Amino acid sequence: MQDLIIVGGGPAGMTAAIFAARFKLNAIIIAKEVGGLILTTNLIENWPGEIKTSGLALMKKMENHVKALGVPIVTDEVISIEKRAKGFIIKTKLNKTYECKAVILATGTKRRKLNVPGEKEYSGRGVSYCATCDGPFFKDKIAGVVGGSNSAAREALLLAEYAKKVYIIHRREKIRAEPMIAEKVYNNKKIEIINNANILEIKGNGLIKKVILDNGRELPLDGLFIDIGYIPQTELAKSLGCKLNENGEVIIDKSSRTNVPYVYAAGDCADAPYKQAITGAAEGAIAAFSAYEDLKSS
Repeated sequence: MQDLIIVGGGPAGMTAAIFAARFKLNAIIIAKEVGGLILTTNLIENWPGEIKTSGLALMKKMENHVKALGVPIVTDEVISIEKRAKGFIIKTKLNKTYECKAVILATGTKRRKLNVPGEKEYSGRGVSYCATCDGPFFKDKIAGVVGGSNSAAREALLLAEYAKKVYIIHRREKIRAEPMIAEKVYNNKKIEIINNANILEIKGNGLIKKVILDNGRELPLDGLFIDIGYIPQTELAKSLGCKLNENGEVIIDKSSRTNVPYVYAAGDCADAPYKQAITGAAEGAIAAFSAYEDLKSS
């Protein structure tokens, strides 16, 4: 039986593993993929000690750190966690079963869909959810980004390196990106912001050709990148009886404990107010320490 199983391989899960190893806990990570959504981040400028890096580069360093400490990383998907009188039974998609005394949930989020006509039809045919992945396909073309967050602004800036024109389509009065990022957007001559607008429909002929906005405008596009927020992946937490908030995030205390004994949560799936790799990593470290304290005193 493991002391601790960490579900998720993003910054929160990887940091939890690093600290679990330092606390001499017998731990493993089970993750569908190392990195999660941060792999789609092309430019990171707010990780201490890294003036500029990418999500892929940052996660590779974390992965190497975890492996150097001897914590196994299992590439698999957890499909169920069952609470037993002593510990937990974890089952995976590859029909593996694991037992552990404590669980850290670092399951992250998944991208929210626009849910308009044409989105599903043109997914992979001009509709994308990752500029890092698909941006190079739109060299000298016209691209649009839906959303107004930091993430959406970064997508637009990356696309502007390839496309001849980039539109940001946002339903509010102004984009909500951090001042430094917003300034870069406003100063980029390739980027035009369309505020107070929603997409009603995506149209094309085999490939996307245009979008219909609710302000009456038809916008010709070769590609549309959707970045309108994220849905916390908390199905496992819910099945264990963890309390969730109105947004579906796992409620944790300042020690990353949930209401279920020996179950902890960290990163974007938890209800911390600020969603960043650095805060998720901090929660992962705290969760590992809390697990160590609880197991030591049990």
